[in-house]
Amino acid sequence: MVRIKERYLLVKILYPDELGNRSDLPDVVVINQPTTDQLNPAGILRAIRAEVANLFGDYGSGLIEGGNLGVKYFSQATSTFILRISRSSYRLVWAALTFMNSVPVKNGKPCVFRVVHVSGTMRKAEEEAIRRARNLIFAAQNDSKEKTKDSFSNMFGEFELPQREIAMADLPGVGDDTDVEMGEISDG
Repeated sequence: MVRIKERYLLVKILYPDELGNRSDLPDVVVINQPTTDQLNPAGILRAIRAEVANLFGDYGSGLIEGGNLGVKYFSQATSTFILRISRSSYRLVWAALTFMNSVPVKNGKPCVFRVVHVSGTMRKAEEEAIRRARNLIFAAQNDSKEKTKDSFSNMFGEFELPQREIAMADLPGVGDDTDVEMGEISDG
């Protein structure tokens, strides 16, 4: 029995044109904003098929039609989707995504479709999507803290907040007899 080999492309929709317009939000939030509610998996597939036909003609259209193209996951909140395509034609789809420059809806905003991960299994693509969403949340929190600190320092001038030094012995669980000294660790 022959196994059909597929690739899963994790694609992120980015909005870099909005950067100068929203100074109240952190840059990472502006670039990674949610996608419009009008966009759905069927619209994404139509746009990809049209772009492949535009770039590669009938040859490309035939390859992806026989290539089991499908959207397996789509999140409007994180502007992320996972595409399934045959292993032999995933590079055509990747190229088409690279050339797409607006959200495939009526009067769609300018955007960038970025393939951030290619995987042989759906599980690894999902894990990467979760990891990236977590990192995005942490980056947005850190960026907002820095922006707040910058605006605070611009209003009141530059100064340092007093920092309390913490001794290692003050921390719970540190300095116990169960700790391993650096010399005791072996490579074996």
